[in-house]
Amino acid sequence: RAGLLEGYRCTIHWENIPGFVEAFPDINVTADLFEIDRNRFTCAGGTAALDLMLQKITTAHGDELAARVSEQCILDRVRSADDRQRMPIRVRLGVHHPKLILAIELMEANVEEPLGQDQLAKYVGMSRRQLERLFKKHLGRTPAQYYLELRLERARHLLYQTDLPIMNVACACGFVSASHFSTCYRQMYGKTPRQERLAAA
Repeated sequence: RAGLLEGYRCTIHWENIPGFVEAFPDINVTADLFEIDRNRFTCAGGTAALDLMLQKITTAHGDELAARVSEQCILDRVRSADDRQRMPIRVRLGVHHPKLILAIELMEANVEEPLGQDQLAKYVGMSRRQLERLFKKHLGRTPAQYYLELRLERARHLLYQTDLPIMNVACACGFVSASHFSTCYRQMYGKTPRQERLAAA
């Protein structure tokens, strides 16, 4: 808000990226562990601050010293800026089926404009029925249920992390009407988006 990132590349924790993008659409934010852009250093938080520190040590003093500092910090390796922030889906959800992982990746990448179930199945290279069986077997829910939960979780983050109007939150998560969004949200979380936001205030 102070304008300190205008014209700079930055990063932020993966959980906060959707809200940040909605609040600051003109700022170039990445999902990297850290960003060094001239005199602006940003990191995703947690141990990413150590990764940023080790990068600065590497630049100033070389790999050997950075490796020794890393060992002192009990880090098993020096991660680069473009290492992923989030755990891979197979680790996060305990699933290993490549087509299931691809389907989830597609869902996560298409929250604002959700893919239809037939379209999703086609991208994955399965029939809709096969994809439904795969989701039921490994995640205990249909692809549509999983996708809705994912979108509602994103909406909940936006409600907590931004002051966007509720209709904008709904649109950012692929809902075309505030009433449908509110109904789905209440069914999942036991309160409406408006009640959620008031409780968080």
